[in-house]
Amino acid sequence: MPAADTTPRHLLEPYAGTIDTPIWFRAARIPADGGYPVHRHDGGELVYAFSGVIEVEIDSAHYLAPPQYALWLPPRIEHRALNRREAHHASVYVAEPMCRTMPGEAAAITVDALLRALLAHLDAHPPAVPPSEAEARLLQVVVDRIVAAPRSGSYLPGSRDALLGPVLQALQSDPADTRSVAELAAAVGTTERTLARRCQRDLGMPLAAWRQRLRVLRALPMLDEGRKVEAIALDLGYASASAFIAMFRRLMRTTPDDYRGRRADAGGTR
Repeated sequence: MPAADTTPRHLLEPYAGTIDTPIWFRAARIPADGGYPVHRHDGGELVYAFSGVIEVEIDSAHYLAPPQYALWLPPRIEHRALNRREAHHASVYVAEPMCRTMPGEAAAITVDALLRALLAHLDAHPPAVPPSEAEARLLQVVVDRIVAAPRSGSYLPGSRDALLGPVLQALQSDPADTRSVAELAAAVGTTERTLARRCQRDLGMPLAAWRQRLRVLRALPMLDEGRKVEAIALDLGYASASAFIAMFRRLMRTTPDDYRGRRADAGGTR
């Protein structure tokens, strides 16, 4: 299986300079198949997608997160970002001395209702540089919420394994791929049992569960764009909309239409 080409067609200029204020907020919109080249920051960075799904690569590790999560990147970690569909995202940059209580490794963190509301407010009312006293207090609350947020490794973990890695890349290239685990294993010259063991070792879950997470992540930007649920289901390899809706409800604890309605009410599909 050939490796998926994840090089974005539209490269944007990243912020890679020194942070001149302890906490800095920045929001941007990225076109479909756009992203940032490899770069790093002197301080830490929280990345959150208001709409779309931002993907971040660190070495060969691949981080993605649905709307309930944001990605935390420690200081001086080289990374690049890309997205397959148009996205609206925010970054909160935190000066290195303030990162001592933050995660020491890249991680997905849970975004609760308060942190989400704070980020939306900052997006609608960008703080000055340097921020006013009131803006600085608000930015400090954001950092406090990041420190307190539950964290995990990645919603969609990756693998550098010589057998499992190409399988994951193939599924990311074509989420509608309906081949069984046995068929995918045969395509990389191994057995279903061996591939299943490596899934548990590297992903912490069966391949079927990983594939469902991938499909949810691919469905989110399509829902934001207003596409019909039936069309999304077919694009993702489901034989019926009801099967897709059942999977989406199980993982997201809401239906696709209810998810879309809440995002629109919160301004996430602007």
